[in-house]
Amino acid sequence: MAATVQSLHAREDRHEDRHEGRRGDRRGDRPVPSSVTVAAWAVPVLVVGQFALLAVLPVVLALVGALRSVRDRAVRRAVVLLAAAYAAPLVVWLVRPDGAQSLSKDMHPGFAGLIVAASAVLLATLHRARRQRRPGR
Repeated sequence: MAATVQSLHAREDRHEDRHEGRRGDRRGDRPVPSSVTVAAWAVPVLVVGQFALLAVLPVVLALVGALRSVRDRAVRRAVVLLAAAYAAPLVVWLVRPDGAQSLSKDMHPGFAGLIVAASAVLLATLHRARRQRRPGR
């Protein structure tokens, strides 16, 4: 019984030691990946340029990059907003049996505006996250 209790305490100590080393290297301390920023700029360019279906690549890149690398909750919410704003017309286009041949032609201009606005919100939150990281500037 005493050996079991000692082994449990030893496990807890190793667990704490393992996490102590990570405290200085938190994900929040890392910079916002530039790929997320480039992807956030590419989405409205592709949607406005009538390449809405290709915009799925930067949307996914921004979503994965922000959720994996950025600890700021506002950035995470903004990237989820962008993904949801893009997913809505994509799902409508895929489900509709009489849809147009192109997502850009089938998308309502309101959805395009929503995607551009969501991308602007993401860019603003990314900018704020970068500025908070550098307090002296």
